[in-house]
Amino acid sequence: MGECRMQKMLAFLSLMLVTLPPIYGWGTDGHSIICKIAQTRLSEEAADAVKQLLPKWAEDDLGSVCSWADQVKFRYRWSSPLHFINTPEACSYQYKRDCKDEDGEAGRCVAGAINNYTSQLLTYNSAADKAEYNLTESLLFLVHFMGDIHQPLHVGFASDKGGNTIDVHWYKTKQVLHHVWDTNIIETAEERFYNSNVDGMVDAIQQNITNEWADQVKRWETCSLNKTACPDIYASEGIKAACDWAYKGVKEESVLEDDYFVSRLPIIYWRLAEGGVRLAATLNRIFG
Repeated sequence: MGECRMQKMLAFLSLMLVTLPPIYGWGTDGHSIICKIAQTRLSEEAADAVKQLLPKWAEDDLGSVCSWADQVKFRYRWSSPLHFINTPEACSYQYKRDCKDEDGEAGRCVAGAINNYTSQLLTYNSAADKAEYNLTESLLFLVHFMGDIHQPLHVGFASDKGGNTIDVHWYKTKQVLHHVWDTNIIETAEERFYNSNVDGMVDAIQQNITNEWADQVKRWETCSLNKTACPDIYASEGIKAACDWAYKGVKEESVLEDDYFVSRLPIIYWRLAEGGVRLAATLNRIFG
């Protein structure tokens, strides 16, 4: 994000901050925002395929299924390592070095999961291969993991499990740093600026995509070497954002209040926007 644009957004948010009582993942709203943005950007072919694959209970609402992969972690225990990437404290990401689970099995990280479920969904139009995979679950995993990889602390340090072992205070409430980025910043923004309405935040981000960030959208959508998905790019961006914004200035028992909130919220908006645009672009390439 350009320095000038960042300064403008920080100034805008500073004006918006009023003396309200402080309120206390990506939680459900973060994932829902990414999927709501993506669904508005689907091609006709991708929208039809998504409609066919969504479970009936979703009622054609992609946003309603985007947290499914979190809800099944205890049933599909093998899926837990697929939600994140642990890196050494080097503020960099390398697939061969970092994409593995605690037992060292290669490919078991969120980047590997995105590649895997993208490959499965590419069989959608092949009758011979359809029976091999549950493509509804493939879709539900992919849309969730595309969200996870855009949350900076889902590509965090192994030493603190992506901020999960760093105890902080979000205003007066005790939290871990990872939860602040999953949920607290988004919920605080919704409470203060959008009357606790997630659709208000979606609309605000959509306006930024159309206006402020319009010149960046093509780059966000593009994958190198004509790949269908490019999670290594997203992961490299993620660890940089984690170092530059999530971890920066934070130590054990830090009290994170308005200074942290107002300076980090633009990064949240930015990553949610990238996640939504890229999810749509990926699904359009898969089903196009």
